[in-house]
Amino acid sequence: MKKLSSPRPDSVRLLHKSFHSAYGNRKTLKGNQIIVLTVDCNEVTVQRATRKIEVIAELVAYVDGGCLGNPGPSGIGVVISGLADGPVRIAKWIGHQDNNVAEYAALMEALQYAVSRNARKLHVYSDSQVVVRQMTGEYVCRSPRLYSLHWTCRKLARSLAFSISHVPREFNVEANRLAQTALRKRRQQALTTQ
Repeated sequence: MKKLSSPRPDSVRLLHKSFHSAYGNRKTLKGNQIIVLTVDCNEVTVQRATRKIEVIAELVAYVDGGCLGNPGPSGIGVVISGLADGPVRIAKWIGHQDNNVAEYAALMEALQYAVSRNARKLHVYSDSQVVVRQMTGEYVCRSPRLYSLHWTCRKLARSLAFSISHVPREFNVEANRLAQTALRKRRQQALTTQ
């Protein structure tokens, strides 16, 4: 097997090393060719970046998705509390979707945030009975447009102690406000650019 070696800058070596903890050759498949990447690591020149990983015990999230029309322009709102710095508020435009897709997108955003912050436990409050009942297993997700979102949320939820509860819309006001703000802000930007 021919060994491919080319001088690479240290930044590429560092990047490659961060993806592969062991030293030595790495094989990758590109098309039908196997490319062998070699890593020449000098202990003096390679410095591994270390960061302190903060583990958060428990997070609570209020999630909501909204759309103007069903389907229509959609946005999500997420309020996550339990952090030392105070609550995190997320408002995002998610395009032209229906209300159930928007609700799942909001749940996925909360789950991704909790996983990225190494939370051990996440409890979610949502005003969508469909999302809550499908995530608890009371309903089976049969909708093709929701199945991949449901599967992704279940996969993320398995990485921490996850629970979800239904909450009346009156108790989910802040997340609803964030979703509507993202939605209307994007809509106003579209109207002003025309």
